[in-house]
Amino acid sequence: MTVNSVKPVWVHWLKGCTIIFILTFLDQGSKYFVLTRLKNTPDIILIPGVLQLHYLENRGMAFGLFEGKIPVFVILCVLFFCVFFYVYARIPRTGYYLPLTITSLIMVSGALGNFIDRVFRKYVVDFIYFSLIDFPVFNMADIYVVCSGILLVILVCFKYKNDEDYHFLRLKKD
Repeated sequence: MTVNSVKPVWVHWLKGCTIIFILTFLDQGSKYFVLTRLKNTPDIILIPGVLQLHYLENRGMAFGLFEGKIPVFVILCVLFFCVFFYVYARIPRTGYYLPLTITSLIMVSGALGNFIDRVFRKYVVDFIYFSLIDFPVFNMADIYVVCSGILLVILVCFKYKNDEDYHFLRLKKD
């Protein structure tokens, strides 16, 4: 006889926190490397005419929006983290919702990585530059947020498109 067991809540949160820690550590580690090796030096060409490492201090949001508005970023991030904790606590701990769980962890890791920069440095360290298309300079946390955001849209539009799939987000009525 098989029993469909659900792991304890603390295991769910421990795994989630571990993933967030690892991804945030990778982001902050890459930024530390850039700060110690690339700041005030010429760009490092990885693929000539295509990809290079270029140190940039981004004091705004995406594409330099809201430059110098640290309190706005802090408030937005705190609100985002609150929504994340609300949703994460309610995502069923089953295999069906694993893609949603992982996507949300990646997204919050990216937000946390840039949040740490804004709070402690007053700017975000960007360093990946696609010179071929003159794309704005970005970092690992940006990759986490953008890729998980795209994946989230795909998941919501295709995998979790039915209303009943979102029952876990509804407020419980007594």
